[in-house]
Amino acid sequence: MNRLEQFEPKVYKGHFGEYTITKSDRTGVKIYRAGLMVAALSFAIGSTLVLTLGNNPTVLSALTPLYGIFCLALGVSLLTIHIYLEPLHRLLQLFWGIGVAAAVFLAGQSSEPLALFVYNRPLTLLGIGFIFVALVGIYFKEAFCFNRLETKLLTPIVPVLLVGHLTGILPVQTERILLAVWAVLFAIFAIRKGFQDLPSDIGDKSVFEYLHQQRSRARAS
Repeated sequence: MNRLEQFEPKVYKGHFGEYTITKSDRTGVKIYRAGLMVAALSFAIGSTLVLTLGNNPTVLSALTPLYGIFCLALGVSLLTIHIYLEPLHRLLQLFWGIGVAAAVFLAGQSSEPLALFVYNRPLTLLGIGFIFVALVGIYFKEAFCFNRLETKLLTPIVPVLLVGHLTGILPVQTERILLAVWAVLFAIFAIRKGFQDLPSDIGDKSVFEYLHQQRSRARAS
């Protein structure tokens, strides 16, 4: 094999034709995974603080910047994730935007730490909870595409915890257990993503191109 062949991009056979994976594609996946890792880490730290030192005013105040980091990291992942259906991708980004806007609004309405304000007023989840809807969208996508056990479990666990708190039907101890499980599984998911081969996260680029052509034709007609 000569030097030229060594540096030629590998050609993949997709459903609608051949394609290559560029350096930009790989960078996008790395950013997606880094966002998940930061989001999972900030969520794990925040959850640990809540479960161990939740009544400490300093701890409650520290949760707000941690939540800000979580939101920002999740937003980066939602920007770089590969999802075949563009309307679904945009919908998840919209949910993220609604959740962030609600969090900013609520944080400005109270002198209490954001976490305490939301916990004591479950109806606020109807706004801020949208960011977790976007997160569940990522879990569902990963469960569907890669058959990951942790994301299969997270997909129902998160709605059960949030809806259970919203309606007041879950005992506090059950909420604590679900939060701990969520944090652990999220961390496992983010760590495992770091060892997954990059092309699988990029997906079949021929499908993306085909769907793009279909949308362009629909607009032109």
